[in-house]
Amino acid sequence: MKKIKRALISVSDKKNLKPLLSLLKKFKIEIISSGGTYKEIKRLKYTCTEVSDYTGSPEILGGRVKTLHPKIHAGILNKRNDKSHYRDLINNNYDNIDLVIVNFYPFEETLKNTSNHKKIIENIDVGGPTMVRAAAKNYNDVAVITSSSQYEELMNELIKFNGSTSLDFRQKMSQIAFTETAYYDALISNYFNKITNNDFPEKKIIYGNLVERLRYGENPHQQSAIYSKNKALDITQLHGKQLSYNNYNDIFAALTISKSLPKNSGVAIIKHANPCGVSALKDPVECYKSALACDPVSAFGGIVSCNFKVNKKLALELQKLFLEVIIGNNFDAEALKILRKKKNLRLID
Repeated sequence: MKKIKRALISVSDKKNLKPLLSLLKKFKIEIISSGGTYKEIKRLKYTCTEVSDYTGSPEILGGRVKTLHPKIHAGILNKRNDKSHYRDLINNNYDNIDLVIVNFYPFEETLKNTSNHKKIIENIDVGGPTMVRAAAKNYNDVAVITSSSQYEELMNELIKFNGSTSLDFRQKMSQIAFTETAYYDALISNYFNKITNNDFPEKKIIYGNLVERLRYGENPHQQSAIYSKNKALDITQLHGKQLSYNNYNDIFAALTISKSLPKNSGVAIIKHANPCGVSALKDPVECYKSALACDPVSAFGGIVSCNFKVNKKLALELQKLFLEVIIGNNFDAEALKILRKKKNLRLID
């Protein structure tokens, strides 16, 4: 167990701070903070030392340099059982920092809300990821928290161990922290690839958010999950049981084809990620029939993707064939009523 005596808090997301601050106060944990977080902690009427007072160095460069100071990073990075580290701390009048609570400037949200390059650049956090990486590296001695969603788990840990944290907890939070910094840097890297038109960089970073854990993978003995760059997929399930890995694989293949067809006039039929039929006609029923005629045998148990609204007339035609999934660019009420009679059929908008 490692007793928490001093915590550094620097967060962009200031939700749910009050219960955490109350518990830190209960365990007599000293708090260091900077900028807006310091002001928020003071507003909530809790004792806090501003980083500039703690280090003896003012914030400079318009706030770009706040926590990038040896007193902060030595306090985080020193190995508590290393005598030479202890000597360095004593000789420089530095203290341990046992808990780092940091979340980053909202770079991802900024990308979604503006194309202003200057604003985007100013929302690249430097000090936050630096502290998080330092704390995560030194998980033997330091606990790191990177999201307000982790506060409850931290509080339970502190209550359970009377103001201390276990090695298992610190190691778990270290793994999460390194994932967070990697994800954050991937967003930044991909942004710069985009603005420099570098579609094929020497190193390509693929990243995503967990959307759903699936029952099994391509085969029953395998595990699988769905990840997306967004926190949700751009599809909505309207009916049917949980989608499987193979369903998702076919859905994305079908959507890729149907979206490439002329708007409001395309149908793609997919089975095991292979096209069974594709058609582009204005009349929905004729378009579907034309696609089905390409290979009606293989289409059995497949997926139909329509890049137009599914109406009653088309629904009556679709129900004649056993299908795993029907994808539509919306469904009218009568079509849904017809197709929902098939219990195992999945409907995707």
